[in-house]
Amino acid sequence: MKLLSDQMTEGELKVIQRELRATLQRGVTGDVAEFGCYVGTTSVILAEELAGQQPVRTLYLYDSFSGLPEKTREDISPAGEQFVAGELHASRQELERNIRPWRGKVPLRIHKGWFNEIPAHKLPQQIAFAFLDGDYYRSILDPLELIWPRLQPGACIIVDDYTNEALPGAAQAVHEWAQRYALQVRSEQSLAIFHKPE
Repeated sequence: MKLLSDQMTEGELKVIQRELRATLQRGVTGDVAEFGCYVGTTSVILAEELAGQQPVRTLYLYDSFSGLPEKTREDISPAGEQFVAGELHASRQELERNIRPWRGKVPLRIHKGWFNEIPAHKLPQQIAFAFLDGDYYRSILDPLELIWPRLQPGACIIVDDYTNEALPGAAQAVHEWAQRYALQVRSEQSLAIFHKPE
């Protein structure tokens, strides 16, 4: 398993890979979406799993390609002072270079923009699996609000940094969403894992 950056561990990637594989095996309909790609470490893992799958599923990749946005009060933590606006910046060209081996094997759609500005026509009609790595409170809530109506019954959602004390907004967003929809959330590695009710 190739790590393109230090932002994800091999253990986290194995969890994501396992959960996507299980979602596909359960026959949940829809495409796959990632919000917050950075250089594409997770994007490559998702593409590897989707290659050769029937039915064919499109991999949608969303990133600002401008680094992190401004924090909100939910994101403030003494442990996270290194996370500032513009941090974790990666170019679209870098992501495209890393994902290039999978072009032609997996349908890919890459969209540049802040998550709260993604137009509806740039989203999949149906989603089976979503990985959210926005780091901040709004950058987790915004994608959840966008994709929730499109997530199919049994769809899997994974949120990174759920147990990261430097990024408390991610956990707060998950807790609020889980409370709103009475969802069961489990944690593995630094990830929150939950499903759209069937």
